[in-house]
Amino acid sequence: MTGSSPTVPSLEQLTDLKTPWCVRVAVTLRVPEVVQHHPRAVADIADAVGCDPEALHRVLRHLAGKGLFAEPEHGVFGLAGAGRDLLEPPVRSSLDLAGIGGRFAQVWSTLPSYVRTGRPAYHEVFGHAFWDDLEAHPDIAASFDEFMDAAHAPRDGDLPLAHGWDGVRTVVDVGGGTGALLEAVLRAHPQVRGTLVDLPATAARASERFAGTDLAGRVEVVGQAFFDPLPAGADLYLLSGVLNDWQDPEAAAILARCAEAARPDGTVVVLGRYPEGDAPRALVPEMLLAGGKDRSLAELTAVAERAGLVVTDAGATLVELRPA
Repeated sequence: MTGSSPTVPSLEQLTDLKTPWCVRVAVTLRVPEVVQHHPRAVADIADAVGCDPEALHRVLRHLAGKGLFAEPEHGVFGLAGAGRDLLEPPVRSSLDLAGIGGRFAQVWSTLPSYVRTGRPAYHEVFGHAFWDDLEAHPDIAASFDEFMDAAHAPRDGDLPLAHGWDGVRTVVDVGGGTGALLEAVLRAHPQVRGTLVDLPATAARASERFAGTDLAGRVEVVGQAFFDPLPAGADLYLLSGVLNDWQDPEAAAILARCAEAARPDGTVVVLGRYPEGDAPRALVPEMLLAGGKDRSLAELTAVAERAGLVVTDAGATLVELRPA
């Protein structure tokens, strides 16, 4: 008995630009929210989102043909299949052309320069390097913070540490965005006090997040770069969605700041998946945005050693390190 061969996409399917842009337009207009509960006539949808009904009809009919929307009767559209995923906050943020999703989409036009040089060419499109662009556009920076919170914060703050949480009383979330991860940790562990470190504008949004909540007395927010000396003496230093934004020298510098700030028996925890063996040579957006890279466990170990840290435990979702 012979197995069936996998379906090979056609060249037209592989080079289609229409579908990804139609998806992004629908998300940017908030069409999924309008039809999330029941199908609606395209004229009603267009009126709700403020666009031309004929043009929207063409977009939604194309997406219905791809299985993201359903058209139960002519000119009436609702969500279908994977289209419901468009309502998820991290998906919506990454596709919304009015926010950071617009940067994520347009930066792919710099791929030829990246392949030629091995360096990000973000500035070719946006006039600044990625981090400078966020500083120059607070609205985009806020959208990026929202995306990072939605994409990287765990639903459960009880992170699976090798030796548990009994000895942890203080946590520093390095590059912690607006605090979604730290909030989850503090709610899971009432004995823990937390410090969030991020750039001043992001730190201000984090302060707003915690102000007036039951966690306000257990949180300190520090506005600074994580390349500068970090608040010292904590039991645990967390890094989530940070190292993959940087090449090895910068990643080592960030880890070195964690190492020098940690107690002699403090722990640095890097959240993420770091497979053993050869690194998966994936083409990830971080490479085009800021020159980042994905790493194998061996590559992370090498970077950590340059920073004065050794890997003590590696799980499916995090890696633990200690000062050498």
